[in-house]
Amino acid sequence: MTQLQINMAVQVLRTMLAWATALLLFFPLGWLVLTAFKTELQAISVPPLFFFKPTLENFSIVQERSDYMLYAQNSLITSVASTALGLALAFPAAYSMVFFSGKHTKDILMWMLSTKMMPAVGALVPIYVIAQVSGLLDSRTALIIIFTLSNLPIMVWMLYSHLKEIPGEILEASRMDGATLWQEFRLVLLPLTMGGLASTGLLCLVLSWNEAFWSLNLTAAKAGTLAALIAQYSSPEGLFWAKLSAASFMAIGPIVVFGWFSQKQLVQGLTFGAVK
Repeated sequence: MTQLQINMAVQVLRTMLAWATALLLFFPLGWLVLTAFKTELQAISVPPLFFFKPTLENFSIVQERSDYMLYAQNSLITSVASTALGLALAFPAAYSMVFFSGKHTKDILMWMLSTKMMPAVGALVPIYVIAQVSGLLDSRTALIIIFTLSNLPIMVWMLYSHLKEIPGEILEASRMDGATLWQEFRLVLLPLTMGGLASTGLLCLVLSWNEAFWSLNLTAAKAGTLAALIAQYSSPEGLFWAKLSAASFMAIGPIVVFGWFSQKQLVQGLTFGAVK
């Protein structure tokens, strides 16, 4: 076998492995979509049904039983607001760490990242008590604050990586030309970091939208997100698989479409600075 044939065989093997991995990762989502269009009996049938007459009954029941638009609105508002607030806090922090770094800058970054290693349930009781005392239980404000603080370490790290790639000489030149701090940000830093801000914001928007732990423990009917909508179809009597799948499909559908169209920015944000 020649070297060319070996290379072609390796390439075919890699392609097959890539397709197999993609299908394996896509299968849960695909099965969820199929189950959403089944009846409850079809959803629990053994062996599983791959060919059936689809129905929209589950989606109608979900909409009649719960106000889908209210849950979707809560998810949208809390995700967008927490992302905007997080960017407003993370960018100055990353800016100061990059261009005015000290000997403990790396330690601060590692400490911030270490906060993500603690299980969320470890902070549930004190945060619940604080929300209760301050009257923020079952409110969007509580979720916005929690989502912002949860994603802040990731946002600082990502923006730090983007800002680290900007030569300090560019800012020095702008200061020598008489640029103020606001002009330096608006005319120099913002155009250079627009991609980093966009990818960071997109990633944290997805994380906030998919957050379930705090939504289930700090909200009820008033400020519940789509995660709370999904949880309604799990009861002591059992799981309503078809309705649960329909509710899940309605919850993840918007963010999947959004992630599909913004996948380039998301990948850029996750891999920026990895290759020099």
